Amino acid sequence: MNIVQRFFHSSLGKKYVMALTGLALAMFVVGHLIGNLQLFLGREMINAYGHFLQTTPELIWPARVGLLACVALHIWSAVRLSAENRAARPIQYSQAYKPVAASYASRTMLMSGLIIAAFIVYHLLHFTAQMQAINLVGKDFHTLMDAKGRHDVFAMMILGFSNPIVSGFYMLAMTLLCLHLSHGLGALFQSLGLRNQSWSPVIERFGRRAAWIIWLGYISIPVSILCGFGKEVMK
Repeated sequence: MNIVQRFFHSSLGKKYVMALTGLALAMFVVGHLIGNLQLFLGREMINAYGHFLQTTPELIWPARVGLLACVALHIWSAVRLSAENRAARPIQYSQAYKPVAASYASRTMLMSGLIIAAFIVYHLLHFTAQMQAINLVGKDFHTLMDAKGRHDVFAMMILGFSNPIVSGFYMLAMTLLCLHLSHGLGALFQSLGLRNQSWSPVIERFGRRAAWIIWLGYISIPVSILCGFGKEVMK
């Protein structure tokens, strides 16, 4: 067995995989939020941003493939570690494990992660593949163009989040994502060996506050649209 196989078969290796892919995904979550918040700067800004992404396939496709690989490796390592932890317990989990100090976020990491993965699939089909059958507004997003002939990302987001069911699913997923992050950011430092007793409270506070800020940023988009943002511009 070579060094790569030993790394992926070891518990420590899986923890490093989960931590590093989690870090990459957290960085994407922040970058994606910054891009999405340009919606509030107006149609020109968000459409220019979308046009840049769509016209640089040499950047966007490697990023997409890398992100999907990170998602797959993150889920794989989480599932394998969870299975190994259960197998290592001499008494059944339900009878022996009583999470006194563990937070709700830490106890639901695997389940929230799987729900988030399901949302990612829907979100890609909704706004990237732009499948009309699942947008629940009966509009083909491919036909949306602005005055400069660019894809009208502004109109797509306004229409996409105008449906309460879609927005509700999005807000649920963002809540679970940030719950996941609130524990995951601290666990990341621990898995990489960068967390000690003195720094632990600081890291935990950072994780919770960062998760709250990210949650507020993402939630502000569907909430604002449901409250009427952008509807006058769409007329």
